[in-house]
Amino acid sequence: MNTSDVLKIVDHTLLTQTATWAEIKEILDDAMKFGTASACIPAAYVKQAAEYVDGKLPICTVIGFPNGYSTTATKVFETKDAIANGAREIDMVINIGFLKDGRYDEVENEICQIHEACNGKILKVIIETCLLTEEEKIKMCEIVTKSGAEFIKTSTGFSKAGATFEDVKLMKEHVGEGVKVKAAGGISSFADAEEFMRLGADRLGTSRLVKIMKQTDNGAGY
Repeated sequence: MNTSDVLKIVDHTLLTQTATWAEIKEILDDAMKFGTASACIPAAYVKQAAEYVDGKLPICTVIGFPNGYSTTATKVFETKDAIANGAREIDMVINIGFLKDGRYDEVENEICQIHEACNGKILKVIIETCLLTEEEKIKMCEIVTKSGAEFIKTSTGFSKAGATFEDVKLMKEHVGEGVKVKAAGGISSFADAEEFMRLGADRLGTSRLVKIMKQTDNGAGY
């Protein structure tokens, strides 16, 4: 597997609180240069970013991020606003407390409402695996499958741990047909990326792989 095969499933990501437009623009330029699947950026920059890339790159943003405990109405509004501003992919965070309370119907209903608000655009559901039991992870595979969302995603990258090989394997085994898996958080090498892909990850959330390419003869020979 060559680097381009890996990069084409990467959401090149910058979600730090201090992100400036200059930094976002660099993410966009690099994502276009290296042919990543999307650039995942804060919602406040979506409109400017969509105008800047002018259709050359899908813009992804995050909803209810990173804690997931906004009201459903708030998340739905965020989603509609992001789509109106040009986002083509949405990564939402579930209400983890509701999951732990066993309020499964409410968790599913929220995902369904946000998926509807996506208006045909891709929805990835972040379940924050590092905070869940194995049983809760499996339950979320079931809920996401029923919701119609396109992806289940491991992590925000803002909690105590990111994606693990074990979690991706577990999720791939328990999601229904047509649901894809995104691994995010802590993916720091192409070797790790390839292992996540082998285990069933269809998308990777990271900024480090593009940084590696830039450090290697500034991407020469790519």
